[in-house]
Amino acid sequence: MASVRVFVARMAGLAVYGPDGERIGKVRDVVVSLRVDSHPPRVLGLVVDLSARRSIFVPMLRVADIAPTAVTLASGSVNLRSFDQRPNETLVLGQLLNSPATVREAGTEGSVVDVAVEPSRTRDWVITKVALRFRRTRLARRPRVEVYGWEAVSGLDVAAAQGADRLLAVFDSMRPADVAAALSRLPDDRQRHVVDALDDERLADVFEELSESDQRELLGYLDDDRAADVLEAMSPDDAADLLGELDDDEAGRLLELMEPDESEPVRRLLRYEWDTAGGLMTPEPITLGPDVTVAEALARVRNPEVPPALASMVFVVRPPTATPTGRYLGCVHAQQLLRAAPFELVAGMVDADLPQLGPEAGLGEVTRYFASYNLVAGPVVDAEDHLLGAVTVDDVLDHLLPQGWRDRDLAPGEVHGGTVRAANGAGDRTHDGEVHGA
Repeated sequence: MASVRVFVARMAGLAVYGPDGERIGKVRDVVVSLRVDSHPPRVLGLVVDLSARRSIFVPMLRVADIAPTAVTLASGSVNLRSFDQRPNETLVLGQLLNSPATVREAGTEGSVVDVAVEPSRTRDWVITKVALRFRRTRLARRPRVEVYGWEAVSGLDVAAAQGADRLLAVFDSMRPADVAAALSRLPDDRQRHVVDALDDERLADVFEELSESDQRELLGYLDDDRAADVLEAMSPDDAADLLGELDDDEAGRLLELMEPDESEPVRRLLRYEWDTAGGLMTPEPITLGPDVTVAEALARVRNPEVPPALASMVFVVRPPTATPTGRYLGCVHAQQLLRAAPFELVAGMVDADLPQLGPEAGLGEVTRYFASYNLVAGPVVDAEDHLLGAVTVDDVLDHLLPQGWRDRDLAPGEVHGGTVRAANGAGDRTHDGEVHGA
């Protein structure tokens, strides 16, 4: 299909033909997924009214051509189930038109009268232009209409255009880092609505990705009991970083409200400076006794709750295996486990020669350690050979990046998670009730 720009309002009522030339129905609307930032949203597909007085969804992948008088579909399958709008979807004609929007540079507000869509270099269709109508002035007989690039207009992202309940449904399908980025751009009342609606585990995941200033502000909004619950659900190193930003009285009060077994590892981390291996480490790496089999070790590595960096290495210690452990024996890389027989013992493949980090090692020393040994995780061991925890490369990057880096928008193409998609893409609508060659 040629790279053309199409204004959506002109598509309403266009006849839709199959690849064999048979008329199927007519275009009723265009479905888009608004983003959580100012970058152009993706067009998911068309809502097509069939002659049988029901509407179906046609993915843009099935659209072969959009002409001034008709839309032609490519060969393939189309789901014939009635169209059911999902929470992360917006109808251009039914919901986006007449929405208020503001021109960023001028600060003038108008209402949307049309949007233009066109294929991108990746063959996805996106909204590229917005036509705004402004109020009539004394000097103009008719309201003024002007066309702007999508990035020049504000007020049409997910947060602004969708209700709070639908916004929460969209957040449910997003990565915590993307939810945190979107949450930081919401007005205060919207932020609090989202915080109130999220369960403690999900809110803890989002808190770990927020900037320090946003963490402090939202933690202050929570009552002490819920704040303690969220801190318990966070990883101990992230909870320690957050508590370290608070004054001593507030941090002490929250620690007292936490369950003792949850607060104890956090208290240990708070003994170290934030820019040392002891302050950077997580106290909950994968620790095993020497008599554990490879099969058992791989079962621990496969645990989906273990972050990828921590899953790259297991640490072998004498009992007790809970940190601070008994005597540290060495580590085993996940790749070694994959190459070994399931019945072998980890004691037979321990790397005892890999240097260890002391808890007082500074950030520079930790950075050189990772670069020297090509690691994504490393053991932190005290002077008595007790394993205290492990530092991971993401902990190091968090502290190497400039202060406030989480507050900065990523450039287009740097992350794809910010785009709210329908499930795993528009094609996911073609699993049930399909017909082929439509």
